[in-house]
Amino acid sequence: MPDSTLKAALTLKREGASRIGGDRITLLRAIAAQGSIAGAAREVGLSYKAAWDAVGALNNLFAQPLVEAAPGGRTGGGATVTPAGHALIDCFSLLESALGKALAAIDTSFSSAPNGAINTLWSLMMQTSTRNTFRCTVTRVTQGAVSTEVDLALTDGHTLTSVITERSATDMGLREGSEVFALIKATFVMLAAGDTVGQISACNRLTGQVSDREDGAVNSEITLDLGGGKTITAIVTKRSAESLGLTPGSTATAFFKASHVIIAMP
Repeated sequence: MPDSTLKAALTLKREGASRIGGDRITLLRAIAAQGSIAGAAREVGLSYKAAWDAVGALNNLFAQPLVEAAPGGRTGGGATVTPAGHALIDCFSLLESALGKALAAIDTSFSSAPNGAINTLWSLMMQTSTRNTFRCTVTRVTQGAVSTEVDLALTDGHTLTSVITERSATDMGLREGSEVFALIKATFVMLAAGDTVGQISACNRLTGQVSDREDGAVNSEITLDLGGGKTITAIVTKRSAESLGLTPGSTATAFFKASHVIIAMP
């Protein structure tokens, strides 16, 4: 019986250049393993000429060569995958994984209800449009009967805490050392002037300097420089920004609830 699983194929292309898909990434991996184009061609089932042409297309697509090779005919000269080539292999794998997860969600939604797929796509777009996205490392996972508390290292001086459902934590396989993305909508971020905040229930507090303020008719967009190349953006009312004296160079503290920190796997 044929496999009815919906599958997605990732293709990279620049205008005027050949397309690169999973088959050529497979060839790159084989070159790295075999140390020659001829050996890699035999491993993946290509002729030597087809493999050599594919290497040429790969090298032409990027500013730096992905494979450095010496022609050796069918007996094979030496070939090495460059650091740029290894970086492409890793990035392509991450993109394929993300694409596969998105397609699986869409496929599941279509199976249950066609309109569910639209909701799934909307959810994905909302996550990617979140203004504050941080790459973090999980430092602790505290599981509960319903919810799980996840502690995250953002920089040497800043940490985050997220509370998600126990089911989500299990499905994502979260554990100490996991690399994740933390997403916080700018509208969820509250601000206080200075580096101290009174007793509040929001456990996430990040102190920095106002690096930018953009005023609208009603709201102001405030960006804090947290140091270490990290920033966080909040949207507050213009009146609040004025009353707190949130001007470039002033110190302010951003705070937000743990339940407002969304976790996404790379």
